[in-house]
Amino acid sequence: MGPTDPVGRNHVKLFKRISEWEANLRASYNTDLSTPENRRRAQIYNLWFDHAILRGIWTNFFEIAPGVYRSNHPTRKRFERMKADGIKSVLNLRGDYPSAHYLVEEETCRELGFNLTSVSMQARHAPPAEDILKLIGHFRSIEKPFVMHCKSGADRAGFASALYLLVIEGRPMEEARKMLGLKYLHVKQSKTGVLDHILDVYETRNAKDPIGVEDWLRTEYNHLEMQADYQAKYKPWF
Repeated sequence: MGPTDPVGRNHVKLFKRISEWEANLRASYNTDLSTPENRRRAQIYNLWFDHAILRGIWTNFFEIAPGVYRSNHPTRKRFERMKADGIKSVLNLRGDYPSAHYLVEEETCRELGFNLTSVSMQARHAPPAEDILKLIGHFRSIEKPFVMHCKSGADRAGFASALYLLVIEGRPMEEARKMLGLKYLHVKQSKTGVLDHILDVYETRNAKDPIGVEDWLRTEYNHLEMQADYQAKYKPWF
């Protein structure tokens, strides 16, 4: 049975309707914070759709280098503790889209005096070179101590941490690769394994003829080709 069969077509249509319904429902909660009702909806979205209810007790918070931390998306209370501990800057890897989680984070960082910087990184697809290079640029300009975060702190934060160790700290690949591990709940056998694949491809290329990460990204890396290569070689579990 497949999409060409009547039952298969009905399943595809049903799945599409469910997906559209969920997307529209999520979008209805992503609004500005100008009214008490909008704030209430943002809180609902963050707690349940964005899973902040779990991140209040589970932090995935680790120091990867002096004054450099990785984390899942912090709650307001956790931001307050970070401020008390001396962290000065926040590097948000989820982008600055006007979604509830970003609007609340931007307001929180402004009120607490954090320097907030945002870059949009992908976890289930190979990120474009310009996004990775932008991230590395932020590494060089951001004020320490700083914390970088994505949603769960497992995949995008892991890839960014590996890049930080490779490019800024000059650490070996063996050490950098540990940033993408089960310790941080990164599952290589999932679609996010494309991030491991990027490191693998660079390591193989660098072994043949040494080239810096940034030069490789500028001159040889192509995110569409990288993604196609990953999909041709691996069958992710989920």
